[in-house]
Amino acid sequence: MLQKTYTPDAPEAIGPYSQAISAGGFLFASGQIPLMPGTGAIDGASIAEQTDRACRNVQAILEANGLTFEDVVKTTCYLVHMGDFAAFNEVYAQYFTGRPARSCVAVKELPKGALCEIEIVAKLK
Repeated sequence: MLQKTYTPDAPEAIGPYSQAISAGGFLFASGQIPLMPGTGAIDGASIAEQTDRACRNVQAILEANGLTFEDVVKTTCYLVHMGDFAAFNEVYAQYFTGRPARSCVAVKELPKGALCEIEIVAKLK
């Protein structure tokens, strides 16, 4: 049985998808861009500010499922500018201390003009 996640502490989906779905002992979270919960506005102008907001949105989804960053087994990260890789990593490393498996790719653009997006897979407890 699939279980959908909804928390007001993370941005609402801006399309026909859920914040996250639990299935088969894992949580699959939709990509989080740096939107402010409640307003849907981009939070921050720099890659560091936007990465921090995206990570806090991921954290809200994890917490809504009784999880922490230590439960994350895989992330996929999207950057609009690969030149932001080092600054992105600096903030990312403060949250993902368990060093989950990761892919990081450059993309042409992201929704709402965001500079980064982070999606996760986490092991349910």
